[in-house]
Amino acid sequence: MPPKNARLYSWNINGIRAATKKGMLDWLARADAEILGLQEVRAWPEDIPQQVHDLEGYHQAYTHPERKGYSGVGLLSRRKPDSIETSLGESRFDVEGRVQIARFGRLVVANGYFPNGNGKDRDNSRIPYKLDWYRALFDKVQRLRKGGYRVLVVGDLNTAHKEIDLARPKANVKTSGFCPEEREEIDRWIDAGWVDTFRAFEPGEGHYSWWSQRFGVREKNIGWRLDYVLASPAAMKFVKNAFILPDVKGSDHCPVGVDLDPAVFGSS
Repeated sequence: MPPKNARLYSWNINGIRAATKKGMLDWLARADAEILGLQEVRAWPEDIPQQVHDLEGYHQAYTHPERKGYSGVGLLSRRKPDSIETSLGESRFDVEGRVQIARFGRLVVANGYFPNGNGKDRDNSRIPYKLDWYRALFDKVQRLRKGGYRVLVVGDLNTAHKEIDLARPKANVKTSGFCPEEREEIDRWIDAGWVDTFRAFEPGEGHYSWWSQRFGVREKNIGWRLDYVLASPAAMKFVKNAFILPDVKGSDHCPVGVDLDPAVFGSS
């Protein structure tokens, strides 16, 4: 019998305290996760619910920003990472606590909460910072690729790549998350060989991972696909399936993920 696939999830939980109250741990008990990348944790370690800290069977690591109640990422994994890096090399990025780059043997998982381009007045003034952040991560994971690692970049990319990736593209061409320069940055990753794993298995429309919390929007499936697992070519050889789980509630985002051949961790 072939070995069971290793399931990797990514989920923007929109606050770990709120998500815990809404059943995140009940979902995790059923999810059979080998690795779970969380984004928008919005809590320092001492503020994370005790029942999360008490979870059995998972190694946990959290990266928080300087500002409380904002941003933050977390990584839960059945196996202990060999290492976790949390810096993109510039303090303007690192103070926001948006990335964890974890190595598990020959697999590297870069868990990221990519910036939103909106400014305080929804004026798209953060797009330059957002694109600089993308490029800083790109440079780091490209080096890991060249170093022989199998790399997965997971998280809330805060960008819908193609018109098929949001319900109302024409109405959002000037909205951060679907501006041409943001979409072109994802094009640059794809042109460099990164694979959008979900689209490798599902070319159809109507698949989203985020919905506005306004009444009825999620029920009508008026959404955006903002959450991704991008695979380097070496990692893609081990990806057996990719999925979005829109029926999982607890956040304005839903989990996304991939099933991996467990040989991805090894030396072969």
